[in-house]
Amino acid sequence: MAVTAQDIEAALREALAPQQLQVIDDSHQHIGHAGAGEGSHFTVRITSERFAGLRGVARHRLVYHALASLMPAGIHALAIQARSPDEAN
Repeated sequence: MAVTAQDIEAALREALAPQQLQVIDDSHQHIGHAGAGEGSHFTVRITSERFAGLRGVARHRLVYHALASLMPAGIHALAIQARSPDEAN
């Protein structure tokens, strides 16, 4: 079973309590590329208090940690835009 944007959204909401969250399935843009398939490429735009005071790599680690159980199900690529609430305003 392929990972869906809804699966990713649920995991991120539970782990990071975001004020804003958008998950976009970009898989259709990568047909024919290595690792491509249904539910394989996503863009995540997330704003969470958990990112305050953290640099980009630490923020990405939090997102990957939240999605750890979904990664083996076929997520090949994530484009992550992670901001604190102060940065979003």
